[in-house]
Amino acid sequence: MMPPQPDPGGITPATEGGPRRMYRSRRGYKWYHKFFAVMLAMVCLIVGVILVILPWMGAWEHNYFAGVTPFLRSWWGNFYLRGAVSGIGLVNLYISLVEVFRLKRFSER
Repeated sequence: MMPPQPDPGGITPATEGGPRRMYRSRRGYKWYHKFFAVMLAMVCLIVGVILVILPWMGAWEHNYFAGVTPFLRSWWGNFYLRGAVSGIGLVNLYISLVEVFRLKRFSER
């Protein structure tokens, strides 16, 4: 008596000639997959723009964190810190751009 075959979890054999290959069947995307992909792109875009622009504005020096201690004020005004924050903003803009181009995956069936 043979043991039952395990469920491959959506993997089915190919029907065309040649060696038997296994492929995963594609599931359709639901509305919430599309919604969260669009929201991720929008949030990354907004956060990226804010992080690129804000360190170079006057509001950067006059906020709560810069006024808590003199030690933090010296760090807060450092141009290297401002550049690092702007660099994180550029990474967010890049993620947003990549996600916008990946939205094409929802239209392909």
